[in-house]
Amino acid sequence: MRELRALSLVLLLTGCGVPRAYQRARDADTVEAYRAFLREYPVGDEAEAIEVRIEELEFQEASKLHTVVAYKRFLEAHPEAPQARAAKALLEGMRFNAAKEAGTAAAMRQFLRDHPDGAQREEAQRLLKEAELKELSTTTDTQRLREYLREAPDDPRRLQVEARLDDESFTRAETAGASQLLAYLRDFEAGRYREQAKVRLLDLEVEGLLVSGLLEEAEARVAGHPLGAKLKDFPARLARARAERTVLQSPELLAQSAQVGYYLRSIDDLRRALVAPDPMDRWQAAEELGQHVSVKALDPLLEALRSARNPLVRQRALESLGTVLRALPKPVADYEVAVRLESLREKAGSPELYLTMAVLLDLSGRMGEAAPEYQRAFEPEDPDPVVLRRWVQIREARRQSFSAAVAARQLALWALRVAREESITPEGGVPLAAARKLCAAVQGARFASEAIAAARKTNTEFPEDLEGFAVTASDALKLSEARLSDAELLLREKTPGARTCGDDAVRERLVSAVSERREALRSVGTKLPKLAPLLLELARDRDPSPEIRAEAASRLTALQVP
Repeated sequence: MRELRALSLVLLLTGCGVPRAYQRARDADTVEAYRAFLREYPVGDEAEAIEVRIEELEFQEASKLHTVVAYKRFLEAHPEAPQARAAKALLEGMRFNAAKEAGTAAAMRQFLRDHPDGAQREEAQRLLKEAELKELSTTTDTQRLREYLREAPDDPRRLQVEARLDDESFTRAETAGASQLLAYLRDFEAGRYREQAKVRLLDLEVEGLLVSGLLEEAEARVAGHPLGAKLKDFPARLARARAERTVLQSPELLAQSAQVGYYLRSIDDLRRALVAPDPMDRWQAAEELGQHVSVKALDPLLEALRSARNPLVRQRALESLGTVLRALPKPVADYEVAVRLESLREKAGSPELYLTMAVLLDLSGRMGEAAPEYQRAFEPEDPDPVVLRRWVQIREARRQSFSAAVAARQLALWALRVAREESITPEGGVPLAAARKLCAAVQGARFASEAIAAARKTNTEFPEDLEGFAVTASDALKLSEARLSDAELLLREKTPGARTCGDDAVRERLVSAVSERREALRSVGTKLPKLAPLLLELARDRDPSPEIRAEAASRLTALQVP
């Protein structure tokens, strides 16, 4: 058919009676001239024949330009032209040569996407594998290495890629910290760096003991561990820790009063207080335990968070965990969190354990991982006030005022339910636990009221809802305060001198201790010049109070100025 059209065109061009417009197009014999004719005479045998001539001329032009763009345009305009096959072959050849010249896996993949059934397909696939292997031998992208191994499980070069993945994974784990080192050990059962990873984890464990003043435990751990000899710098670190302890044990009263431990009960005493009959003793012990910047404080606090029945014990334990983890050196804190998470992942199956995981992730700055664990720990029919309070804080930090108020309302509803359900009868006296539970309800309702009031000051959506939230929180606070007052009155009638919810003796002692430490640090430079540098350095690095750390840093800088 196309041959007949071409012949028709020849006859038209040579025949008599050719329209003048047609003669002009023939004389010009250009695409532009023929298209001008077709605009004037779009139908007829002449039009069909001219289309054939246009295809010939445009293919000639594409061949002359010999570019990818030229061939693409020709094929888009004339996909059924006799020259289309030749254009496709030329286009494929140009793209293949360009991909070869680029020499990258990405370029070869693009060629195969453009020409999945092309003549160079097999050669392109071979070159793609070579390019991938070359790139994999230098890439630091562990995700790409894993993808390649999944996509090509039978590739004979698999061992090379696995070795590269092993190298890169360990390099990243070394700099990322304990959680990645543990992940390396979990993922690479036959990895080349397993021993190095274990040595690094042992190093972090021992460092935690040293900064906690547990020198004998650190020394015994290194001596008894098969890899202890690999810690080459341990003798020097132990010697420094001993020098620090000598300073800390100075009989000078000023030196003692510059240290937080001087004002605290021992960790062992506080551990015993965490199981005292009175919940107030337990929550005050949890609060004080957070002042011990020691790895030995973590497990008692986690146990209190996990198992205590009174919300205030658990709330104080959560706050103290944050204090200790922030005060420990970051690599040590990361290690202590990572090893506990590793253990919990094998056990987690209850709301208490999910909460523990959520808190550890949260306090180590991994909120994206903590959020689903908080959700798993949360039981809507029995909401956890500790989780609700934390949610309020998180949402306030994100400036999500309305969401914070929603969580605060849930906390107020919990307090209201406790106030209504807690039994108080003169006949049976009042259990100590009931008074302490109502204390938790009052503090929860007060916190909720303050959070909702703060949300109302911001420009949030649904302000009318916030008004209702505020009424709920106000009702919860009034009722819980009234019920607490009744309970504590009965408690004091039964036990004169019994402590009440407002007893803040421990907190007052801890606040006073901050002031006393600050004054001591201001004096050590002149009164204890030999001990001052190390005392200030230890306060700067290990005191739980940000105020004391800042004070010590300032004094240390001034001491070092000539």
